[in-house]
Amino acid sequence: MKKIMAILVIGVLSLLTENAWASEPKWQEISRGVVNVKAVLIAEEDVKVIYIGTDKGVFKTEDAGGTWRNILSLGGGNHAVNYLAFVSGNKKIIYAATGNGLFFSANAGERWGRIFKGKNSFENDCVALAILPYGIYLGTQGGLFVSKDNGRSWHKEPGKLGNSHIFNFAYLPKEPDCLYLACADGAFKTVDSGKNWERIFAAHPVENDAESTEENEESDEEKRYSAVRYITIDPHNPDELYLATNRGVYKSKDRGTAWEVLSDYGLLSRATQFLLFSDKGELYAVSKSGVFIYKQERWRELSFNLSSRYINFLGLDKNTGLYACTEKGLFRASPDYIDAPGRQDIVAEYSKGEPAIQEVQQQAIKYAEVEPEKIISWRKQAQKKAILPQVSLGLGRDTADLWHWESGSATKECDDALRRGRDSLDWDVTLSWDLSELIWNNDQTSIDTRSRLMVQLRDDILDEVNKLYFERIRVKMEMDSLQIEDRKKRFEKELRVRELTASLDALTGGYFSSQIQRKRT
Repeated sequence: MKKIMAILVIGVLSLLTENAWASEPKWQEISRGVVNVKAVLIAEEDVKVIYIGTDKGVFKTEDAGGTWRNILSLGGGNHAVNYLAFVSGNKKIIYAATGNGLFFSANAGERWGRIFKGKNSFENDCVALAILPYGIYLGTQGGLFVSKDNGRSWHKEPGKLGNSHIFNFAYLPKEPDCLYLACADGAFKTVDSGKNWERIFAAHPVENDAESTEENEESDEEKRYSAVRYITIDPHNPDELYLATNRGVYKSKDRGTAWEVLSDYGLLSRATQFLLFSDKGELYAVSKSGVFIYKQERWRELSFNLSSRYINFLGLDKNTGLYACTEKGLFRASPDYIDAPGRQDIVAEYSKGEPAIQEVQQQAIKYAEVEPEKIISWRKQAQKKAILPQVSLGLGRDTADLWHWESGSATKECDDALRRGRDSLDWDVTLSWDLSELIWNNDQTSIDTRSRLMVQLRDDILDEVNKLYFERIRVKMEMDSLQIEDRKKRFEKELRVRELTASLDALTGGYFSSQIQRKRT
């Protein structure tokens, strides 16, 4: 009987989970066992024709993933295909940027020829490509190369760009003279067809293994964690640029002159590595936590159903079908999820009966005594210090006076004797003010130092709370999606949930568990 009840309970949980997932995008693996997909290219005129770049070469399907065939296999040590691109106006011409040079096909991938090979392994590892009317721009791990004669000859760009690891290019077909690129040294742009380059966003290259650990430790904190990963342009507004960095997504409204950090609300990890704009102006991002879409100044995760942890690239077809290139293959999501009415918030479902993240954050701040009000109170008290006087009290004693009594009798005791008199006490009180402290108090310097340390400590605590809180929700989802037979995995997930709960209690003084208990009763 108990076994039957257990099966019924798990069945109900599975049904609830299925209903919760119903409003999320359903990802379907369409690469039929082809794994380690790094790039995807979808034909505009026929979305059934798809090319993918993998660590084994280029594969092609003409039936939307029903069958695949290998159309390019690479020799040498690095077989990875990092990027695929069509030529504008002729979709039969395809370029493949690979770990062993740049390859070219004029007949939809039936025959290939290599048109670029670097002098070393870094230059040979091609990762980005821009095919423009005035030339071909090729980004490699060893720098930027340009060809003005369709790949027959190449020259290396001088300066920083000739030695920096290039990540990607961004441009709009209607403005080909304006080209942007992201690299290990930041973001650059040219407005004169590549004659002159201007850096529009500086980034320290330590995150890309370009410098030693010693230099990393001595470098500025902001520089160390602001490495650029990807750049893109809003297709409906050429003035707006977006940068994926290790500190979040940056936005510029004036083509790179000034930058501001985009809201990271809903983005579980600020470290973003890929950005993609749809023709409708929707912004997608890939972070360490998954795939997200930006709407109404917040990020919404789209990868709950995506059974892969490493996402290398995103692609869109003309029907706004979303493709994710992962280590487990190529996945496709239907476009119906984007504007689905009445969509259920799955995170809210798994947070029912538990304190909200804002409540947990406030309690963690309170428990650690790092509230911003504490510094404000210190500053006010330091200002009032000059109004209060310094009080000093003095006390003295004089025992030098002795009195002599002469009675005239020689028979009485103590007559004609010298006696010690009573103590003479002196005291005083002094009040003093230092009115200069009304203008500046030296304690302010100490408060400023403590304030910076407190802000750093508070940020560390909040980051830890956020990671633990949302990791707990994710593990609960994973636990509900397990099969009944997976008892060992279910036990491990349950153990992980309790471990995360204990960690949150440690940061909040037991508040998290007590609130769960209170809301359940």
